Amino acid sequence: MADTVNGACDAKFAALKEEFARNFEERGESGASVCVSVNGETVVDLWGGVADPATGDAWQENTVSIVFSCTKAAVALCAHILVDRGELELHAPVAKYWPEFAKNGKENTTVQMMLNHESALPALREPVKKGGFYDWDYMIKRLEDEEAFWEPGTRNGYHMVNFGWTVGELVRRVSGKSLGQFFADEVAGPTGADFWIGLPDDVSPHIAPIIAYEPKPDDIPSDFTKRLLTKPDSIQALSFTNNGGWHPNDPAAHKAEIGGAGGISNARGQVAMYTPLACNDGSLVSADRLHAMSMVSTATQQDATLLVPTRFASGFMKSMDNRGQRVGRRESAIIGERAFGHVGAGGHIGFADPECGMAFSYTMTQMGQGLLMNERGQSLIDAAYRALGYRTNAPGAWIR
Repeated sequence: MADTVNGACDAKFAALKEEFARNFEERGESGASVCVSVNGETVVDLWGGVADPATGDAWQENTVSIVFSCTKAAVALCAHILVDRGELELHAPVAKYWPEFAKNGKENTTVQMMLNHESALPALREPVKKGGFYDWDYMIKRLEDEEAFWEPGTRNGYHMVNFGWTVGELVRRVSGKSLGQFFADEVAGPTGADFWIGLPDDVSPHIAPIIAYEPKPDDIPSDFTKRLLTKPDSIQALSFTNNGGWHPNDPAAHKAEIGGAGGISNARGQVAMYTPLACNDGSLVSADRLHAMSMVSTATQQDATLLVPTRFASGFMKSMDNRGQRVGRRESAIIGERAFGHVGAGGHIGFADPECGMAFSYTMTQMGQGLLMNERGQSLIDAAYRALGYRTNAPGAWIR
């Protein structure tokens, strides 16, 4: 373990450190970080492995990477800050802030529907131009012109990358700042988080490249993957592949404000963002707003995009336990009953749990199978909850 894992860990969380080491020794980890704070005190801050297999460059204390959809939580937090200030109304029509959006079946879309992945724009039908994801104005115009995939508000379907532009444009219109600048000014700056939505020209962190998951012969594909591979005009295929050539290791992608999947951070950076929420200290949002942020606002037995049961708070993922589902629908992310946060493709996660005052994050470069959690990250979550005296996650969330 000493040769692989660096950092500090409270003795109470020794089992988590052991699981983190096992990820490298047994579960194919390359480079990763894990961080936990409890009641504002950092109790786990570990990192290890290789940041770049091509060069052998080690993962360092301040190494960061793309954290994919963990970025959605940062975007949702920006929206909730504006809601808390009375500048953005959850149940107001989007047209109040963004008039050009209200056409092609989207006229009655509300702000809440956007946060709930119910705004019926999980994908774009026509090809995105090369580099389109790096062009904010182009993507906003495409979303304005796109026809709704269903009647907004009647169902939810995960808005893979589009969430960052739908909710992010509301943040931009209401605040007068770009999404990345608002996040930097109102969240990352005050909390000291190394977390960027669009890397500024004068910032050059040590970025570890993402390593794509390579399917194994004995893999059982999810329903999402089957649809993605067999139906090119499906929501699954369009949301995943119609991206204008976006690649997470492209320096242009790092500078673009891709709020649905392009944030750059590490576990420590995400924990810095979540700690004020876990502690309910009022520095980012009021106690009432925090309570609302942790409540389920939409749930379904079959998400229109992911094709599994999903549960969301307003812009955040809640504990999702699909272990009892049939093969192809078992992707899960099991956290505390009051916890809220977000996963990132391949197995990243960050969340706050106000019940126990815990902020947790795990990030890595070697993607795992699927879009929710895999054994590497879930084992760390489980160890953290056990260290805090939680008994079981059998009911679908960790309970004491």
